[in-house]
Amino acid sequence: MTAQSQQAPLREAIIRLGERNGVELAVMPRVEKSAGDVILAPDSAALIDGVRIEALRVYPDDRGYFTELARLGSAGLAEKMLPGGEARIQISATLTYPGTIKAIHYHYEQTDLWLPISGMLQVFLCDLRRASPTFGKLNTVFAGTFRPWAILIPAGVAHGYKVIGVHPAMLVYLTNRFYNPSDEGRLPYDHPGIAYDWETQHK
Repeated sequence: MTAQSQQAPLREAIIRLGERNGVELAVMPRVEKSAGDVILAPDSAALIDGVRIEALRVYPDDRGYFTELARLGSAGLAEKMLPGGEARIQISATLTYPGTIKAIHYHYEQTDLWLPISGMLQVFLCDLRRASPTFGKLNTVFAGTFRPWAILIPAGVAHGYKVIGVHPAMLVYLTNRFYNPSDEGRLPYDHPGIAYDWETQHK
């Protein structure tokens, strides 16, 4: 049974989170814990609608390495960060210790561009947009030192991460508007309706 088919009987139990600018966000409860679709390629057909992934180009040499994170006003994922009119781009960074979970956050208006530059993250994504063709879908993305991917997270897609491995992780992220507390929603990392599986998989 797929995650989507497990959700079907619970559609009448949808948990409404709110609505802003015609965008309604909600949680579609699921039957059992799941990590959803694990994304193994940037062009995966299993990606939540609007989520985009781009592999960063890393140039190593005898001194270390260089990578370009973004070019604002140019092609690539960073192009999505420029809103109409005057830009309000914020660039932030956070360092997180191994085993820490930071989740679950969501926005009605803000788009995020995540650039994990060191350590490894287990990135959680869940589509909360009622009108989305992928409403309720879960994605897991493993990104960081061993998989240098940029991840574009549109408004309405809940997100969070767990630092995996033994090293702290550094996440640089761009947002297409300045931080606005009234635009940010939060849910517990272990929200029973989302039922995301944060456990290490012992196989």
